[in-house]
Amino acid sequence: MAGYLSEADFVMVEEGFSTRDLLKELTLGASEATTDEVAAFFVADLGAIVRKHFCFLKCLPRVRPFYAVKCNSSPGVLKVLAQLGLGFSCANKAEMELVQHIGVPASKIIYANPCKQIAQIKYAAKHGIRLLSFDNEMELAKVVKSHPSAKMVLCIATDDSHSLSRLSLKFGVPLKSCRHLLENAKKSHVEVVGVSFHIGSGCPDPQAYAQSIADVRLVFEMGTELGHKMHVLDLGGGFPGTEGAKVRFEEIASVINSALDLYFPEGCGVDILAELGRYYVTSAFTVAVSIIAKKEVLLDQPGREEENGSTTKTIVYHLDEGVYGIFNSVLFDNICPTPILQKKPSTEQPLYSSSLWGPAVDGCDCVAEGLWLPQLHVGDWLVFDNMGAYTVGMGSPFGGTQACHITYAMSRVAWEALRRQLMAAEQEDDAEGVCKPLSCGWEITDTLCVGPVFTPASIM
Repeated sequence: MAGYLSEADFVMVEEGFSTRDLLKELTLGASEATTDEVAAFFVADLGAIVRKHFCFLKCLPRVRPFYAVKCNSSPGVLKVLAQLGLGFSCANKAEMELVQHIGVPASKIIYANPCKQIAQIKYAAKHGIRLLSFDNEMELAKVVKSHPSAKMVLCIATDDSHSLSRLSLKFGVPLKSCRHLLENAKKSHVEVVGVSFHIGSGCPDPQAYAQSIADVRLVFEMGTELGHKMHVLDLGGGFPGTEGAKVRFEEIASVINSALDLYFPEGCGVDILAELGRYYVTSAFTVAVSIIAKKEVLLDQPGREEENGSTTKTIVYHLDEGVYGIFNSVLFDNICPTPILQKKPSTEQPLYSSSLWGPAVDGCDCVAEGLWLPQLHVGDWLVFDNMGAYTVGMGSPFGGTQACHITYAMSRVAWEALRRQLMAAEQEDDAEGVCKPLSCGWEITDTLCVGPVFTPASIM
């Protein structure tokens, strides 16, 4: 078994001992520490990532998952996903270096940034990373000069008008311009091997995937007609990472499977990929944040008094992290984080109107407001779930803190199951290059760069 992840990389917890239990122990230890300085920290359940992976394979059996490193580049995440056999989607040199440093081969890396620095294209060429994306003529010119052996994937625009994060405002070529780009690529002797798209994050309509897959089919036919060997379909990302999402992952998978059966039926010679970030890591991470200051603000509003006759008040709590750090989802995803109290309040305790603020000295660093909480104190810990996406490495620059510490955990049952599944998969006969269902140990150099050629079939 490839040695990406070892028992030394995480805390082994027994069944019945939850991540929340571990978090409680760690906050207690932090509170009892002799130093007066406390800092937010994460607990990451690697077993949750493993379970997400198995769910993905069950729901999308024809799709090879690649992890979007930009979402969470922490070592434990990269190692467990490499152990599971995922490929990695990198947006820059730093991310390519990071995954290669832990031993991921270049054959499992996609440089999936349509607009790249020349120096970073040269880095990819030097280190054997051959699959690159593009969406304009300038990128073609840069690749011809700096990485002539690259295999290119054309990134097309989608209708992401209903998505929270609209990537097509920045990336992707419209359908009407695809033929022109494909023709220029052919004239420049640049090999285009496939098409990618991204419907954006938080898309409420899974049919957006179906429409995009239909568009890809048209571009495949354009490319094949012009002599390109089209055989890579990249579904991009946008898959939800929490159970409470407006559209469940299983619903999206059902739509994708139906569209693939229609436009790219099994046996057509097309290698289907997806780039997932939030899906794998969001729910695996929990963060604990300490209250560093508080103040009570009296609301002098006639007719609004507490039962005991005192003036209504609201309590303002200051945290050591804010929206310019790990709570950036407040700004970018319009999310209002809801804290979980480490100390369960009694039913008799009164609740007060409360708000949470970060350490920046400005009026925008509001983490959450409109909360009703019991009286809390400086040094108390608040816990927030679903904090794995775009948070790690985002320590608040205004608080003078470093990136938050991460404690990785996995149950013994999950670890043993992972070991058994991967060892069994490695022992299987793979003479015909069939993907192993649980290991997903795909070697993509051959299949992506010199794989079977797409042959257009009739569109139903």
